[in-house]
Amino acid sequence: MKKNNFLILITALLFSLNQAQSQQGWFWQNPFPQGNTLLSFHSINASTGWAVGEFGTILKTTNGGTNWTILSSGTTTDLNSVYFINANTGMSVGWSSIFLKTTNGGTSWTQQTIGSAQSLNGIYFIDANTGTVVGWAGTILKTTNGGANWNPQISGTSTFLQGVSFLNSNTGSAVGWGGVILSTTNGGANWTEQYSTVTNYLYDITFINANTRIAVGFNSILKTTNGGTNWENQSGLSNQFFDVCFTDQNNGTVVGSEGKILKTTNSGETWTTQNSGVSSTFFSVCFSDAVTGSIVGSDGAILSTTNAGTNWILRSHDVTLSHLYGVCFTNGNTGTAVGYDGTIVKTTNAGTNWTQVTSVTTKHLFNISFPDANTGTAVGNEGEILRTTNAGTTWSHQTSGTTEQLLGVSFVNANTGIAVGSLGKILRTTNGGTNWTAQTSGTTTQLLCVYFVDANSGAVGGEDGIILTTTNGGLNWTEQSSGTGMFLQGIYFMNANTGTLVGGNGIIIKTTNGGLTWVEQTSPVPRSLYDVYFTNANTGTAVGLMGTVLRTTNGGINWTAQFLPTERDLHSVFFTDANNGTAVGSYGTIFRTTNGGVTFFKNAGSEIPEKFILYQNYPNPFNPVTYIKFSLPKQSYVKIAVYDVLGREAAVLIDGMINKGINSVSFDGSAFASGVYFYRIETEEFTSVKKMVLLK
Repeated sequence: MKKNNFLILITALLFSLNQAQSQQGWFWQNPFPQGNTLLSFHSINASTGWAVGEFGTILKTTNGGTNWTILSSGTTTDLNSVYFINANTGMSVGWSSIFLKTTNGGTSWTQQTIGSAQSLNGIYFIDANTGTVVGWAGTILKTTNGGANWNPQISGTSTFLQGVSFLNSNTGSAVGWGGVILSTTNGGANWTEQYSTVTNYLYDITFINANTRIAVGFNSILKTTNGGTNWENQSGLSNQFFDVCFTDQNNGTVVGSEGKILKTTNSGETWTTQNSGVSSTFFSVCFSDAVTGSIVGSDGAILSTTNAGTNWILRSHDVTLSHLYGVCFTNGNTGTAVGYDGTIVKTTNAGTNWTQVTSVTTKHLFNISFPDANTGTAVGNEGEILRTTNAGTTWSHQTSGTTEQLLGVSFVNANTGIAVGSLGKILRTTNGGTNWTAQTSGTTTQLLCVYFVDANSGAVGGEDGIILTTTNGGLNWTEQSSGTGMFLQGIYFMNANTGTLVGGNGIIIKTTNGGLTWVEQTSPVPRSLYDVYFTNANTGTAVGLMGTVLRTTNGGINWTAQFLPTERDLHSVFFTDANNGTAVGSYGTIFRTTNGGVTFFKNAGSEIPEKFILYQNYPNPFNPVTYIKFSLPKQSYVKIAVYDVLGREAAVLIDGMINKGINSVSFDGSAFASGVYFYRIETEEFTSVKKMVLLK
């Protein structure tokens, strides 16, 4: 049985969420409110709307898009479309045939079986009972009882269907790849393909009236005025258009790539461009009335208007969308991150706000080191070295003497530092970078990371598992046997003897004798790790590919995967103490934790349990997420773990101090085989075991 790739998400118990106070593990700081791409938006009035997207993301607004709340979907599967019948009842569909339903406005979502194995792309409801879903391989499903049951319909095509819309219970249309347009006049009992005049992708369609419809897609805005018998393509359009929304017979909006917003006031005869102010790709637009609407798109972009699009207000914000590769803090509040195109961003309030710093380069920056509050060095492409002596407010070039990529840098004080990079390049300075001197590494292998604990003792990691160590400031470098051929990209040493390296395929190796020998540690995931940081001999965090975060509290004897609500790569991590840390990564991603990355919810009510209780998980059987509730009459050290039928530990859900109250943890069995599992709680005074069934 595989133990890798499981996702640990500790959440409030669904039925008691309104009484729970969240203790957030890792939360978004950039982009904000979050950075996953949003693929669909639907509103029921001028105030209330929902957006869904990548990695099971669901957001809700109750004030017309000014503020957004991140909701728990219970899944990490991409959600492609959302539709709400009223303020309480809504549904969302997505990849791998996922179908979610809520009856409490999105506070909790239930995954249901919809009777299709195909990914689902579009959903539309005529009324509280009657709805249609479309998806891959010509999938069309219909419900007449509010989504309780779904019946397949014959589409007559095997193409991927992307969007669906109905004028009434009988008249509807669906669109998809290859310019396919399907039409029905009997509620989907029969679907007829229409000639669209295009062979490109079509993503959405809407009705103006029984005869007039608008379909949008790749370089296309199509219009028919005779029920789809003939379609006319608007000329001069070179964007991908992903969604269309009309508020009445005349006024409509289309959104697409490169921040494109088009508006029509004459039923689509002509279109004018509205200013979005951003270059994001917009995937969805919805108006609740003639003037109030919102748009969502790539990197979590959210815009709203209250004047029919004359002005669009950006509700999401980001300090940068460039890839970030290095982060360093000098105290609990002040930190700097660097990345692509010379990007430098800084915070002085623990990441509540990040600001862009004027950079003196457009070359990619890959690493950064601050030995004190004022003095910092960043390294990057073509031998670029930047230096600051005023806490990162301004930066200046230094002469490196090389054009090779510099990928790692480590300073032990304001004067003494080492930079490493391509073709075995190692540079050293003893005067704050005024002069950099090349050292002999003895290799041409690419060196990816470096760490010095003092002016003399340091280590370097790189491709093909190479490790170099020095005890005399780099005058001599000795190659050590790492025991692996994987690239080693992240490094941290607690002292001259004890250090950890991480890299390809989740490799983690540790030394306790200054690098003379290395012992491989067990990683719970096979994903590449790009950086590692320890705050003491026991407590460390590693980050890497697809949002991977690993945590150890016993020096690496055990590493536990933590939940991060994204699949974006994380390239660097830095902790100022055991609880407060920041991770940065691709597309400007910045995450923060204030409790070591553990996510749980505690009871915020006045009732305190009288005794320890482990409850039966719900639902049971489950697929793939279930919730385990437990009661603590007092603050306790708690371990909750999942075991297979052979008694092998498969996952550790909680391992730490938990406050008294009624708590809940969720277990995601996506990476596990169907079967019987056991979950066990252990405290100083209480132990209990219960059985659960994963049924896929």
